[in-house]
Amino acid sequence: MRPSRLLKNTPHEKLHPAVLAEAERRASSVQLRIADAITAFAGSMNFVYLHIVLFAVWMLVFEKSPWPTLTLIVSLEAIFLSTFVMIGQNRQAAFQQAKADHDYTAQEKLLEENTDLTRTIHQLTREMHERMLGTPTPTPATPTPEAPHS
Repeated sequence: MRPSRLLKNTPHEKLHPAVLAEAERRASSVQLRIADAITAFAGSMNFVYLHIVLFAVWMLVFEKSPWPTLTLIVSLEAIFLSTFVMIGQNRQAAFQQAKADHDYTAQEKLLEENTDLTRTIHQLTREMHERMLGTPTPTPATPTPEAPHS
């Protein structure tokens, strides 16, 4: 879906932050909106049908064999379309990198929060054990004596 349509048709809170940022960036640039529109059309079946009709009409009506002008036109079109494919690939790579960066940051934050929670739970468990049994529990830094082997 093109970024302008994505922003218009999808609630922003349902979008990944990296998706939202990339869509807003692309929607704000006229050049990128034009590239998106061309890429969307060039990747559709309507594009294929239009070219079938245009090529058939050109070959049957406008030019005799071996169609030198048509060959030139098709070659130029291929050059421009390959450029739009590369633009799309660059856009996708930039989006994937932004999403990966966001996901990494979010996971690191969650790991830190989980580590803090685990430490807090461990501390609370030690304090409860001390209050209930009246004896301090060994910490991981203080090894417990091993039972003698029989």
